[in-house]
Amino acid sequence: MDNKYASKSIIVGFSLLSGLFLLGFFIFKGLKTFSDKDRVVTVKGLAEMNMTATSATIALNFSFSGDNLQDIIRQTANKKNAVVAYLTTIGYAENDITIDDVGVTDQQKYYETQWRPNGQEVQVKIDRYTIFQTLTVQSKDIETTENKTAQIRFDLVGKDLTCNIFTNYSFPELNSIKPQLIAESTKNARIAGEQFANDSQAKLGKIKTASQGQITIAGRYYYDEEYSEQPTEPYIQKARVVSTIVFFLE
Repeated sequence: MDNKYASKSIIVGFSLLSGLFLLGFFIFKGLKTFSDKDRVVTVKGLAEMNMTATSATIALNFSFSGDNLQDIIRQTANKKNAVVAYLTTIGYAENDITIDDVGVTDQQKYYETQWRPNGQEVQVKIDRYTIFQTLTVQSKDIETTENKTAQIRFDLVGKDLTCNIFTNYSFPELNSIKPQLIAESTKNARIAGEQFANDSQAKLGKIKTASQGQITIAGRYYYDEEYSEQPTEPYIQKARVVSTIVFFLE
């Protein structure tokens, strides 16, 4: 009987010790896991990419105003034909030139009220009609569009065919480069996190949280003072994104 009770006591004692050991182990693991949750590192990943314009156009516009509608219609048509004739002489085909419909405004009056600095009210004669005409030229060489525009502007002034001239560039949609930018910024953030972990004699764990910054654009037409180096060519823009990622440290 004594041996039987002794055996039971040993088994009970062993089971109790095993249970206490397992309990302590799980408590330790739980505390360690809870502690590890506070061990994180926050890093930023930068990614930049140049975007080259896919097309370029040169827009030329001018206007005439007056009280006789037929006269200014004739003036507009004559100048349009003269500008188109000039453009064909410098290498543009007629199918490269888009002629927009004319825009006409009718003030329906000949005078308007204006106030002088001394407070005096005066009636000023204004032209009743104004006609706007725009021509758009498809540029053949994106990189030389600015030089070509300068030449056109100078030549038209010399021919008494002055126009307002602008260049426009079309760039790839941001959605087409967004995945690559995000992947690159995440990669750079992980590199920074691994460097920090190595310096701290730790191991970089999984991502706790991540936030992708807004994509910003820099270049001649878009200015961002955070860029250290911005494209000066108008047909190149630089897209930039900064992702903020929080990693666990193990």
